[in-house]
Amino acid sequence: MLQGVPSTVIASTRYDEASNTLDIVFTTGRVYRYFAVPATVYHDLQAAPSKGQFFNTVIRPTYPCTRLS
Repeated sequence: MLQGVPSTVIASTRYDEASNTLDIVFTTGRVYRYFAVPATVYHDLQAAPSKGQFFNTVIRPTYPCTRLS
């Protein structure tokens, strides 16, 4: 299930704990899937005061991804 987030960069997220994949829908409409993301990182993203800053410093440089749309 997609979860909306209060961010100017990220429209919504979806995390699958079984596969440790994180889908991020950006406000541009692009959707990316990030692999091997621990649940703790997902929860830290949800709790971060700035989702975009957390994404750019923790998720983007660390986890491989593929563009879904």
